[in-house]
Order: sequence, then C-alpha cells, then structure tokens
Amino acid sequence: MFSFTVAAVVFGVVFLAELPDKTALAGLMLGTRYRASYVFAGVAAAFAVHVALAIAAGSVLSLLPHRLVQAVVGVLFLAGAAVLLFKKDEGEEEVKKPADQSFWKVSGAGFMMILVAEFGDLTQIMTANLAARYDDPVSVGVGAVLALWAVAGLGILGGRTLMKYVPLKLITKVAAAVMVLLAGFSLYEAIVG
Repeated sequence: MFSFTVAAVVFGVVFLAELPDKTALAGLMLGTRYRASYVFAGVAAAFAVHVALAIAAGSVLSLLPHRLVQAVVGVLFLAGAAVLLFKKDEGEEEVKKPADQSFWKVSGAGFMMILVAEFGDLTQIMTANLAARYDDPVSVGVGAVLALWAVAGLGILGGRTLMKYVPLKLITKVAAAVMVLLAGFSLYEAIVG
C-alpha cells in the first residue's frame, strides 16, 4: 500500500541531500547549453534507473534481521551526514557537447552523464537505506524519483537563481542534520527493538 508520509519523508531527505551535489550543477550547465526538456528527459530516465537499483538493494537488506538492518542503516546515515559536512568542493566536470540539438543526442548525453556520475552516489545509497528502513519500495521509490527529478529540474531551469538566495552551505547543513536525525531513529530502533 502506498504511504504519502513515507514518500514525503523520502522526498525531503533525498531532495536536500541532492541539492548540493554536482548533479544540480551539471544539469544547470547542460540546461544553459541545450533545450531544457531534452536534457530533463535524459536526466530523469537515468535517475529512474538509479532509484530502481537502490530499491532492489534496499529490498534485499529488508530480508535481514530488523535490528541488524536498523543498526547498519543508522551507521550509513551517519556516514552520509559526515560526507555532506566534510566533503571537499569538486571542480566542474567537463561534459562533451552533443554535435547537434537533436532530442536523442541531448537526452542521451544527459542520461549517460547522470548514469555514470550518480552510480553509487550518496543519494542512491540513502534510497537503498530508506527502502530497507521503511520496507515500502513503492513509496520510497516515488519519493526518491520525485526528489531527484525536482532537483534536476531546479538545476536545469533555475539553479543559478536558487543559489543566489539560499547558500549552498546552509542546504548542506540542513541535509546533514536530517540524516543525523534519521540515523538516531534507526539506531534507537536497533537498540530498543
């Protein structure tokens, strides 16, 4: 059964964690060079693939004993918060321009860039953790995909404007705080049962 609450929690966590990621900047860069709808189509498809893989991994985790899974999930959330708070800023990665503005070339470039850049990324690992934590793959999948698509859309269409008004450091700190909170809940469930 679909849970709007689970989907909303997942959306919030994944959205905040993905905002300071290089993907938003890459989407912004592609969106300034090419037709936004073409870029979004490729990026959205790549994110859907990543979430499906994460949900599958999380479903496997949910087969393990509940306390063990909650302990592992709690530790991984803490690690994710640490990554957000202590990672060094990465330089922009160079993306090759498609030779023309055709839908397939532009969306293919966006798809491949995200598919490679996001594999094993923090938000993919978080999505697997959330799938294991809530044991609700549909709600987690919908929340994660919508969050990633929202960040991609913001990056493609309005990333520069957002960063003018909301400091990236603040976004990163809020995302890390939410992850620490989730880690606390998971570790509490692992200890108390």
